[in-house]
Amino acid sequence: QLQLVESGGGLVQPGGSLRLSCAASKFTLDYHAIGWFRQAPGKEREGVSCSNIDGTTVLADSVEGRFTISRDNAENTVNLQMHSLKPEDTAVYYCAAQRQLFRQCVLDSSDFGSWGQGTQVTVSS
Repeated sequence: QLQLVESGGGLVQPGGSLRLSCAASKFTLDYHAIGWFRQAPGKEREGVSCSNIDGTTVLADSVEGRFTISRDNAENTVNLQMHSLKPEDTAVYYCAAQRQLFRQCVLDSSDFGSWGQGTQVTVSS
Protein backbone atom coordinates (compact mmCIF):
# COMPACT_ATOMS: atom_id res chain seq x y z
CA GLN A 1 0.00 0.00 0.00
CA LEU A 2 1.23 3.44 -0.91
CA GLN A 3 2.43 5.38 2.12
CA LEU A 4 3.09 9.09 2.02
CA VAL A 5 5.04 11.19 4.49
CA GLU A 6 5.09 14.98 4.56
CA SER A 7 7.96 17.09 5.84
CA GLY A 8 9.20 20.67 5.76
CA GLY A 9 6.59 22.50 7.79
CA GLY A 10 7.43 25.05 10.43
CA LEU A 11 7.03 28.59 11.67
CA VAL A 12 7.72 31.39 9.22
CA GLN A 13 7.12 35.13 9.18
CA PRO A 14 4.67 36.68 6.72
CA GLY A 15 6.33 37.05 3.34
CA GLY A 16 8.62 34.13 4.01
CA SER A 17 9.05 30.83 2.19
CA LEU A 18 8.85 27.14 2.96
CA ARG A 19 9.30 24.00 0.94
CA LEU A 20 7.17 20.99 1.76
CA SER A 21 8.04 17.53 0.60
CA CYS A 22 5.83 14.49 0.11
CA ALA A 23 7.80 11.27 0.05
CA ALA A 24 6.52 7.85 -0.90
CA SER A 25 7.68 4.55 0.46
CA LYS A 26 7.33 1.12 -1.09
CA PHE A 27 5.81 2.38 -4.35
CA THR A 28 6.77 4.80 -7.07
CA LEU A 29 4.80 7.98 -7.51
CA ASP A 30 5.23 7.76 -11.27
CA TYR A 31 1.70 6.48 -11.83
CA HIS A 32 -0.15 8.67 -9.36
CA ALA A 33 -1.38 12.20 -9.46
CA ILE A 34 -0.37 13.70 -6.11
CA GLY A 35 -2.24 16.46 -4.36
CA TRP A 36 -1.50 18.87 -1.55
CA PHE A 37 -4.36 19.87 0.71
CA ARG A 38 -4.55 21.93 3.87
CA GLN A 39 -6.82 22.27 6.83
CA ALA A 40 -6.91 25.21 9.19
CA PRO A 41 -8.53 24.98 12.63
CA GLY A 42 -12.30 25.11 12.36
CA LYS A 43 -12.25 24.98 8.58
CA GLU A 44 -12.80 22.30 5.99
CA ARG A 45 -9.92 20.69 4.17
CA GLU A 46 -9.15 22.55 0.95
CA GLY A 47 -7.15 21.68 -2.11
CA VAL A 48 -3.95 23.60 -2.69
CA SER A 49 -2.29 22.02 -5.68
CA CYS A 50 -1.89 18.75 -7.53
CA SER A 51 0.64 17.30 -9.92
CA ASN A 52 -0.25 14.99 -12.79
CA ILE A 53 2.04 12.28 -14.08
CA ASP A 54 2.40 14.13 -17.37
CA GLY A 55 3.88 17.10 -15.55
CA THR A 56 0.84 19.35 -15.69
CA THR A 57 -0.26 20.96 -12.49
CA VAL A 58 -3.29 22.53 -10.87
CA LEU A 59 -3.14 25.39 -8.39
CA ALA A 60 -5.90 26.83 -6.25
CA ASP A 61 -6.69 30.48 -6.94
CA SER A 62 -5.68 31.39 -3.40
CA VAL A 63 -2.08 30.29 -3.98
CA GLU A 64 -1.65 31.06 -7.68
CA GLY A 65 1.56 32.98 -8.26
CA ARG A 66 2.93 32.12 -4.82
CA PHE A 67 3.10 28.31 -4.68
CA THR A 68 4.54 25.85 -7.15
CA ILE A 69 4.35 22.07 -7.17
CA SER A 70 7.00 19.85 -8.70
CA ARG A 71 8.08 16.24 -8.92
CA ASP A 72 11.50 14.84 -8.20
CA ASN A 73 11.37 11.41 -9.77
CA ALA A 74 14.86 10.50 -8.60
CA GLU A 75 13.87 11.13 -4.99
CA ASN A 76 10.30 9.84 -5.46
CA THR A 77 8.89 13.02 -3.98
CA VAL A 78 6.40 15.73 -4.85
CA ASN A 79 7.34 19.11 -3.46
CA LEU A 80 5.35 22.24 -2.71
CA GLN A 81 7.38 25.43 -2.81
CA MET A 82 5.61 28.22 -1.00
CA HIS A 83 6.59 31.88 -1.29
CA SER A 84 5.07 35.13 -0.01
CA LEU A 85 3.36 33.27 2.78
CA LYS A 86 0.43 34.90 4.52
CA PRO A 87 -1.10 34.27 7.95
CA GLU A 88 -4.12 32.75 6.20
CA ASP A 89 -1.82 30.03 4.82
CA THR A 90 -1.50 28.68 8.34
CA ALA A 91 -2.80 25.11 8.38
CA VAL A 92 -1.83 21.47 8.53
CA TYR A 93 -0.72 20.49 5.05
CA TYR A 94 -1.36 16.99 3.76
CA CYS A 95 -0.36 15.16 0.64
CA ALA A 96 -2.37 12.35 -0.89
CA ALA A 97 -2.46 10.17 -3.97
CA GLN A 98 -5.29 10.22 -6.43
CA ARG A 99 -7.05 6.89 -6.28
CA GLN A 100 -7.65 6.50 -10.00
CA LEU A 101 -4.47 6.08 -11.97
CA PHE A 102 -3.71 7.97 -15.18
CA ARG A 103 -6.45 10.49 -14.61
CA GLN A 104 -6.00 14.26 -14.57
CA CYS A 105 -6.28 15.54 -11.04
CA VAL A 106 -8.77 17.97 -9.64
CA LEU A 107 -8.63 19.50 -6.18
CA ASP A 108 -11.33 17.31 -4.71
CA SER A 109 -10.21 15.48 -1.58
CA SER A 110 -12.75 12.70 -2.17
CA ASP A 111 -10.69 11.62 -5.20
CA PHE A 112 -7.62 11.07 -3.06
CA GLY A 113 -6.39 8.45 -0.62
CA SER A 114 -3.24 7.27 1.12
CA TRP A 115 -3.14 10.46 3.13
CA GLY A 116 0.01 11.39 4.99
CA GLN A 117 0.01 12.43 8.63
CA GLY A 118 0.34 16.12 7.79
CA THR A 119 2.87 18.83 8.54
CA GLN A 120 2.09 22.06 10.36
CA VAL A 121 2.73 25.38 8.64
CA THR A 122 2.39 28.47 10.80
CA VAL A 123 2.76 31.94 9.34
CA SER A 124 3.06 34.50 12.07
CA SER A 125 5.19 37.43 13.12
